[in-house]
Amino acid sequence: MQFKVPQFIDIEDKVFGPLTFKQFAYLAGGAGFGYLSFHFLPTIIALVVGPAFAAFAAALAFMKYNDKPFIHVVESFIKFYSHSRLYLWHKKPAAASAPTELHSLVSIDRGTMNESKLKTLSWSLDVIDPKK
Repeated sequence: MQFKVPQFIDIEDKVFGPLTFKQFAYLAGGAGFGYLSFHFLPTIIALVVGPAFAAFAAALAFMKYNDKPFIHVVESFIKFYSHSRLYLWHKKPAAASAPTELHSLVSIDRGTMNESKLKTLSWSLDVIDPKK
């Protein structure tokens, strides 16, 4: 029995012509805020604010930064400036048991080394040429 495996599951469906629902919502919201700014604000201020809303809506709808939607950049910007950024480093004291364990290992190794092992080790060091 064969089943159809969905392809392109990361691509959104085009709902309104060439636009996805999110793109349409961003553009409609930008157009709405632009209209409200021209309707309720003085003309001089509306000439600055209205196109700013339209440009922001167009950026949300179409712009990608590092292959991610622009809304992720806006979200990261808001999170960065809304949270505190105080980073403190506290040095933790070294564990007291570590030097004693190392000291006990060295003393154990020193106690098991006899003369024949020492001669074998010395011979192997003399035979190996470090320049090769």
